[in-house]
Amino acid sequence: MTEKVAETPAKAVPATAAGVALSESPRRRRYSPLSRGDRLTLALMVGIPTFLVVTFIALPTIFSILLSFTSWTGIGGLETIQWVGLENYQNLGIIPTSLDPLTFQGVYRPFWPAVQHNIMWLAWFTFIATPIGMFFAVLLDKNIRGTRIYQSALYLPVVLSLAIVGFIAILFYSPDQGFINNLLGTTSRSDGFVDWLGNRDINLFSVLMAASWRHIGYVMVLYLAGLKAVDPSLREAAQIDGANERQTFRYVVFPVLRPINIVVIVITVIESLRAFDIAFIINRGLNGLELLSILVTNNIIGEASRVGFGSAIGVVLLVISVGPIIFYLFRALRESHR
Repeated sequence: MTEKVAETPAKAVPATAAGVALSESPRRRRYSPLSRGDRLTLALMVGIPTFLVVTFIALPTIFSILLSFTSWTGIGGLETIQWVGLENYQNLGIIPTSLDPLTFQGVYRPFWPAVQHNIMWLAWFTFIATPIGMFFAVLLDKNIRGTRIYQSALYLPVVLSLAIVGFIAILFYSPDQGFINNLLGTTSRSDGFVDWLGNRDINLFSVLMAASWRHIGYVMVLYLAGLKAVDPSLREAAQIDGANERQTFRYVVFPVLRPINIVVIVITVIESLRAFDIAFIINRGLNGLELLSILVTNNIIGEASRVGFGSAIGVVLLVISVGPIIFYLFRALRESHR
């Protein structure tokens, strides 16, 4: 007789509604270290400067570039703007007026003298004023007696605007009552009268010396801050290796000041090419003191009222200003990356 094995039935699994989970874990919120007030403060701190930069720098720059291709006089609405293409740049003499690429016939005579004066301004600041400021910084870094007094005296012109420096220069360079001519004893024509600001052969250099008074203090402060941050162990190691003070500065300290050098170069280029105040105060930028910034001002808000032509000069000034800065920064960043 065969025995039948009883099969136990499989355990039934309780059925649930399709697609419905028995239990659902709560969603986790992403943790943020910033509160709502912090995010609002950060948005204001970023948004307001961005708005100001876009409104007062980016948009006017774009509009100036567009207006440089027009003959707008600034009178009337935007419907009076007439497109002239490259005519303004041809009148400046930077774009050829014929098919011959070597033919430049600029009709605006003050342009190239102004470019030359801006280049001279840049060369003076780069090779004379900036090294002097660096020299003073190195001297004051030695903590000589009266360092604080010397720092204050050299930094004092920095808090003055170039317009105030221009008024001071007029007092110093005055032909008959100025400090320099009185010191030299040349207050009359019979004594060898020197017209420092009226003679177009020397007035540019006179103004450059007055402008350098402010620039030297600015450069001195930047380099002095950089020298204070140099690790003293670097100088001690150089002295142990037998390097003298000049070799230590040239091969050890100066390379460490690369970030300061970049800042100084950028400031020097900007200060040289945007120079306006002091030359305009002295003689309205005429008689040997023509600068690109003054030509822009005279054409846009002067009696000529040539907004399009003045914008073209402004675009040229923008390219001259930004070009060397971008080139140097790109080269410096590439070398540091290597």
